[in-house]
Amino acid sequence: MPTSTISLIKTRSENPLTQPVKAVNERGEVVDKQVACERPLTLYLNWQPIVTLMTLGAKPESLALGYLKNQGFISDVGLLESVIVDWEVNSAAVTTKEDTDGLNERLQQKTVTSGCGQGTVYGGFMDGIEDIKLKAPKLKQTGIYALLKNLNAYNETYKSAGGVHGCAVCQGDQILSFVEDVGRHNAVDTLAGDMWLDNQGGADKVFYTTGRLTSEMVIKVAKMGIPVLLSRSGVTQMGLELAEQLGITMIARAKGRHFLVYHGADTIEFDQETP
Repeated sequence: MPTSTISLIKTRSENPLTQPVKAVNERGEVVDKQVACERPLTLYLNWQPIVTLMTLGAKPESLALGYLKNQGFISDVGLLESVIVDWEVNSAAVTTKEDTDGLNERLQQKTVTSGCGQGTVYGGFMDGIEDIKLKAPKLKQTGIYALLKNLNAYNETYKSAGGVHGCAVCQGDQILSFVEDVGRHNAVDTLAGDMWLDNQGGADKVFYTTGRLTSEMVIKVAKMGIPVLLSRSGVTQMGLELAEQLGITMIARAKGRHFLVYHGADTIEFDQETP
């Protein structure tokens, strides 16, 4: 579904992702540095407050839609009416014709997760997971190396200021979209919102994240239909168990010419000897 059929409204121009500050280094010298900006964004669904996210605010419309979809609050892109972002009051209001009865009950059913800081998932987050079974495509060892090399060109906010996570949707060794945010779950939700609006399939995609692969990350990527997870960080026991259940190839500790395949090694063609 084209994004033009939904009203996406911002009431203020883009916010800066970093800002200059002064710091003192180990030699007592004053140096000019950048720090990542962090701002609250309260999400509303049909004018009911849902959650306040701390975010860079790079793509707030996609973040709002991806979050609400991944949490199971909305599911039909064809019934969306508008997304209104107002930075004067730090809010993103999503309106839909979809039935949102029972929203209060879902909001009462919440689980604190291992998200950056403290994450929360609500009732409906796990709905449909048992029906997902993904089939990972064949990947080449050299293709993984090429993708990791290409990813080095991104992470602009991290390179200038640190303090953020990056996520990307990739195809082969190409990066289709890349987002940074103060929390890795915000970044994955933003990319999920983009894919949902653009009606993109995930079967031939690879999802990259700088963050660890927890159960929540695996579930969100599975809902996007992406069968390969690639991370610079590590994995958790529950994340691995879900990857095995859902058919996701899980590759972690990936940096430079090193990676560990925790699940799905049979989908990797090891086509290059390494020292």
